[in-house]
Amino acid sequence: MKKKFTDKQIKILEVAEELIAKKGFDGTSVRDISSKANINVAMISYYFGSKEKMLAYLYQYRVLRTRESFSEFAHVIKDGRAEMQMKEIIKFIVSQMFKYNYFHAFVKQEIRHTELVTDELIEFYRTATLKIEEVIKKGVSTGVFTYAPKAEDVLTQIIGSAVFAIRNRNFYELYLSGKEQDFLKNAEVKIRNSNYEIVFSLLGYQSEPEVR
Repeated sequence: MKKKFTDKQIKILEVAEELIAKKGFDGTSVRDISSKANINVAMISYYFGSKEKMLAYLYQYRVLRTRESFSEFAHVIKDGRAEMQMKEIIKFIVSQMFKYNYFHAFVKQEIRHTELVTDELIEFYRTATLKIEEVIKKGVSTGVFTYAPKAEDVLTQIIGSAVFAIRNRNFYELYLSGKEQDFLKNAEVKIRNSNYEIVFSLLGYQSEPEVR
């Protein structure tokens, strides 16, 4: 990852993310963050300007880290069969969406698309799209896939379905079995299996849903 943050900023952002994941954005105060990070409250304003601006920086930081992780992951699976790579890509993206689900609960659209994060988001989407496109071409050329849907449409399907489930819990949990407190785990499995079915159908390849 490019050095866009100082070590001190990274420490504060990681502490903030840990607290927000547990207590939510509104439930996490600047004092909570500064106390756990062992810094003066004024340092939040010094490094980020405000709690709200810190959120934008945090989103940017998380996107950068996710992009870095995806690039490393893509390199690891690069020699695998096309169908295996596609399945792992779906699993990776859905897993990341649910792991950092709290962003989708409170990050407003205008914050998400500030100049701080727009370039990083687009670069991550492009990185993922190029990898998906590469896998589709490999699958078609080897006869594993029958069709070649647009890679950007495949990415939209994967991300869009996960975001919908996370943002519409009251609706989506009606279609899940299990305890209410297990919503995220059960929803992730359902979204992952659904994407296996839909994406592989678009590719003309039959894949058995994963059960766990």
